Amino acid sequence: MLIKKFENEKEWLSAREGKITGTKLKDITPKQRGSGYRAGFYKLIAEKIAVPPTTELAIDRGKRIEEEAIESFSKETGLKVDTSLVLWQREDNTDIAISPDGFIGEKEAVEVKCLNSENHIQTYLEGEIPSDYICQVYHYFIVNDSLEKLYFVMYDPRVTIDLFYFTVERKQIESEIKEHRGYIDEALKKLEEIERELTF
Repeated sequence: MLIKKFENEKEWLSAREGKITGTKLKDITPKQRGSGYRAGFYKLIAEKIAVPPTTELAIDRGKRIEEEAIESFSKETGLKVDTSLVLWQREDNTDIAISPDGFIGEKEAVEVKCLNSENHIQTYLEGEIPSDYICQVYHYFIVNDSLEKLYFVMYDPRVTIDLFYFTVERKQIESEIKEHRGYIDEALKKLEEIERELTF
C-alpha cells in the first residue's frame, strides 16, 4: 500500500479527483435496475479528462454559452439558425407554448443543453437524449404542428468532444406526441376547473 502525505487540504482534495475513494464507491456500483453505469462513473471520467468547473452556477453558464453552442452547431452543419427571442404558442390554445433556443423557419428547431461535464460525457457515451429532457422534445412538436425536425444539441467546451447533437423527426415519435398532448389537455382542463372554483 502506498501512503501519500499532503501539506494542505487543497492538495489533498485535488489528489482525490478521478480516483475511486470510499465515498465514491457507491456511485460506481452497478445499477440495481436497468443497465449502464451510475452518474458517479461519468463524474470520474470528467474529473480525469475535463477542464475543472468554476464556481459559476450551471444555469448561468448554460445561458452564457448557449450562443456559442449554436454558432458551433451552425458551423458544423451549415444551417443558418435564427436565435431571435420568441415564444411559440398553439393557435387553438395559447397556454401551450415553448421558447425555442433557435429555429430554421417553422419546420426545424434547435434545443441546446450545456450540462456539467459528467452529464455531457454520459449522454455522449449512452447515445441518447437524457430522460429528463424527453418531454421537452415532445413539447416542441406539440406546440408547433409544422415542426418536422428538432436538433437536440449538447455542448461543453471543457471536454474534447465539445459538440454533438441528436436529430429527432416528427415521424419517429408521433405516438408519443399524441400521448403527451393528451396529458396536456387533461391538465389544462383540471387547471380551468380549479381556477373557476378558486375565483368563484
